[in-house]
Amino acid sequence: MKKILSIGFVCFSSMVFAQKNTPDNLVQYVNPFIGTGAVDKNSLSGSNFPGSTVPFGFVQPSPDTREAPDDPASGYDYNDKTIIGFSHTHLSGTGVSDLFDVLMMPTTGAINLVPGSAGKPGSGYSSSFSHKEEVAKPGYYQVMLKDYSINAELTSTSHVGLHRYTFPKNEESHIIIDMDHTLDKKRGYWACKIISAQLKIVDDHTIEGYRILSGWAKLRKVYFHAEFSKPFTSSVLASGSRRYTDLTIINGTNLKAALNFNTKDKEQVLVKVGLSPVSTENARMNMKAELPDWDFDNTSKQSSLQWEHELEKIKVEGTLEQKQIFYTGMYHAFTQPNNMADVNGDYQATDLTIANAPDKTHYSTFSLWDTYRAAHPLYTLIQPEKTAGFINSMMRQYDTYGYLPIWQLWGDENYCMIGNHAIPVIVDAALKNIKGFNYEKAYEAIKGSSVTDHPGSPFTSLEKYQYIPEDVESQSVSVTLEMAYDDWCVAQLAKKLNKTEDYEHFMKRSEFYRNLYNTKTGFFQAKKKDGNWMEPFDPLAYGGNGGSPYTEGNAWQYFWYVPQNVSGLINLVGGNSAFAQKLDQFFSTKDKPGEVNGNASGFIGQYAHGNEPSHHVAYLYDYAGQPWKTQMYVAKVLNELYNNSSSGYSGNEDCGQMSSWYIFSAMGFYPVNPANGVYAIGSPVLKHAQISVAGGKFFTVDVKNAGKQNGYIQSLKLNGKTYTKTYITQNDIVNGGKLEFVMGSKPNKAWGIKPADAPLGWGY
Repeated sequence: MKKILSIGFVCFSSMVFAQKNTPDNLVQYVNPFIGTGAVDKNSLSGSNFPGSTVPFGFVQPSPDTREAPDDPASGYDYNDKTIIGFSHTHLSGTGVSDLFDVLMMPTTGAINLVPGSAGKPGSGYSSSFSHKEEVAKPGYYQVMLKDYSINAELTSTSHVGLHRYTFPKNEESHIIIDMDHTLDKKRGYWACKIISAQLKIVDDHTIEGYRILSGWAKLRKVYFHAEFSKPFTSSVLASGSRRYTDLTIINGTNLKAALNFNTKDKEQVLVKVGLSPVSTENARMNMKAELPDWDFDNTSKQSSLQWEHELEKIKVEGTLEQKQIFYTGMYHAFTQPNNMADVNGDYQATDLTIANAPDKTHYSTFSLWDTYRAAHPLYTLIQPEKTAGFINSMMRQYDTYGYLPIWQLWGDENYCMIGNHAIPVIVDAALKNIKGFNYEKAYEAIKGSSVTDHPGSPFTSLEKYQYIPEDVESQSVSVTLEMAYDDWCVAQLAKKLNKTEDYEHFMKRSEFYRNLYNTKTGFFQAKKKDGNWMEPFDPLAYGGNGGSPYTEGNAWQYFWYVPQNVSGLINLVGGNSAFAQKLDQFFSTKDKPGEVNGNASGFIGQYAHGNEPSHHVAYLYDYAGQPWKTQMYVAKVLNELYNNSSSGYSGNEDCGQMSSWYIFSAMGFYPVNPANGVYAIGSPVLKHAQISVAGGKFFTVDVKNAGKQNGYIQSLKLNGKTYTKTYITQNDIVNGGKLEFVMGSKPNKAWGIKPADAPLGWGY
């Protein structure tokens, strides 16, 4: 494995980081290949895509290496040897596949309208490729399609993908359009079905169309308008196996097209593809507004400049590898949520009507079960305006559904996970006084979501039993614990808005987690509605998305999920010493059951960094008076479970959450409770970090003796004064200041151990 990782690093270095190091050129450190393919088929790597996108943009033109993309969900696996084509929409780091809209592929020779078999040239329109002839960087992707000697390049604006294909001399050059390209149509619950589609040749340099399909997002509409820099000489439209050379419009569910060209040697043919979720007219409008010309190089440059602007919000110093991981993490965190609104503000609302956003923004792709933990707290620091936009977009679902998003894609709720984690996102922003949304309306939405039964959040059962019985709803332990946290968040905003009765009610509900604690086993355990424990009980047994008391985890991993009241959890166990001993056992227990959930990876004992329930646990030693152990395990994760190769993540990147854990932790702190404005201190690996905050202020972190061998804090200063607390607050950061670490190779067991040094439980 070490040999493979080393080879991958050399390859990436030569391809992506050939630019000269300059202090103001941060995009040079972004490696879009990080997280695109595990070193072996039995591990996860991130499920990221290498193609072009702009920050929070609607389109992501990128290569797909599978005919029916399923795993990885991004459509691209670094281990594959064949490219099927270039589709225009992709998910970043998710565990479920969808999108892959409007696939295009340049070819030569006889027209072939089937993808073909990997490694069998001529069996379809796909092509072999080599990583030696492939480049990816922010705003640009390039690959040589070996079977056709065609050089393919991609860039993008927010709503438009721009392709540049350099053809050889050939009288039979083509650009294939595949409207049937999508995820595996046989994939059970997530199966995709194309309901209807259309292709229409407008003239000899224009084609447009749409497809309506059901998949992870249950009713999704995609419209496109494409223009070509060179007129095509003829065309073929196909529905299934039937081809037509005399049609200009075709409808069906399995549509393909071949647009034919006579090309000279090294002739470039450019394609502009505008997308819209509303109409082909809006797709055409998006293109006219964002990309009226054919300047590929300038478009790529402007995309890169947009990324540079975003990356400059945090400037860091560290090793080359650390900077590559850090800035690629920021790139992945800012790839979504995606602005679904067209340039005129039109978008498809959650009730499937067409609405209009006056500010021209309506965001979707909310992987909230993942991102509320660290990605959204990161947005509140360096994307406060975007945060307000995210919240206003979430509240539009409340207007039509009566509750906030759980996992929203393409404006459609897919109920993928549990809990109601739009709530902590909104409450966190309100408690941090972020402007741009109505706090009273926001409170109405979070309370309404908390007293309305919906999938993953069974309010009626919670109120009746004061826990969720497993014989009423599966994943009951996880649902109970996560709803308790959400209820704590509701209480905090109620308190801010002087709603005393609501505050008391939801604070009471936030303690319902206690009702599933079994003193005999020492774990949160499932109960039946008659109050009896579910038997047999095995704390190592894993759950998936159903049929188990735990969601993508086991009793060990969910034991620690009381971020709203860590001191209360410590008292349940019997105090700091017993709590620390249980943490020790958690990080050292290597026994595993015969079968684990597919998201379980990145193990340190029972700690599984590859999935979100474990993400805050290493920081809990701070609360128990043993902060040197937090430092030890955080440093271990930072140094061993992230790298700058294709297998750079220990699990699915999950729309920026895995990256955001690294971004915070590499700077030395992390939001254990994502909504209380308190950051537990860990073990920084960067030499220096400077965060730009509102009002032109900066919060800086300086680390003396930074290095893999120096993971332990020897001393700490905040704003020049000796500091022994194992946390900092939101105000410390946004007011501007300086945090100074002195690190060493051995733990300083006298630092941060007093009860008054432990992180605040209530924050604000």
